[in-house]
Amino acid sequence: MVGLGPGDPALLATMALEALRACEVIVGYTTYVGLISKELLACKEVLSTGMRRELDRAVAAVDRAAQGRDVVVVSSGDAGVYAMAGLVLECVDRKGLFAEIECRIVPGIPALCAAAALLGAPLMHDFASISLSDLLTPWELIEQRLEAAAGADFVIVLYNPKSRRRTDQLARALTIIGRHRDGSTPVGIVRRAYRPDQSAMVGRLDEVNPDDVDMTTICLAGNSRTEQLGEWMVTPRGYFEKYELK
Repeated sequence: MVGLGPGDPALLATMALEALRACEVIVGYTTYVGLISKELLACKEVLSTGMRRELDRAVAAVDRAAQGRDVVVVSSGDAGVYAMAGLVLECVDRKGLFAEIECRIVPGIPALCAAAALLGAPLMHDFASISLSDLLTPWELIEQRLEAAAGADFVIVLYNPKSRRRTDQLARALTIIGRHRDGSTPVGIVRRAYRPDQSAMVGRLDEVNPDDVDMTTICLAGNSRTEQLGEWMVTPRGYFEKYELK
């Protein structure tokens, strides 16, 4: 299982690049396979499917690995963060193939790190990452997690804020966060981080327009101490409370 990083070839880890070069089969979501260069895809079996076909991809990958083939399952970001690594391991376990298949997970730069880098340093202190997709997680549980994270004053990273079918979750999430934050709290909105048409902006919690957000967007809501310093979003670690600037 290989994490491709946010999308820019320069951010593809060397270990991931070596795995892609050496493998015989590449399996992945069509959009993520599109992040791989034609050179790396050449002379390989490529199995790509659309949205909501994760289980099909995992089973196909495991079946080919069981045949003795060198298979790479790709995900964007990190393979173990809202991605395919867990599902593939579950499939290997359910098929009773751990003794036959050697599994390896190659980490990649996750989307939250890519987004944070474009915004400044919003994750300098404790943070919580929450996906707003209720495809596999009941919305009631997502709301509980939002309430708990906001109440505990975590910086909150919001994955999957919107899709064609899910259009109101982000507004509802921001309302929950707003019960625990001042309206002036900085919020970072990053779309297509390190891909073509990238955009990143810092605004206020009470001014976020959900219509400006899509499925390729990561939202970062600051905690009670997060500041906007110039164009940058920064969550102080607390150094100046302990040390003097010389």
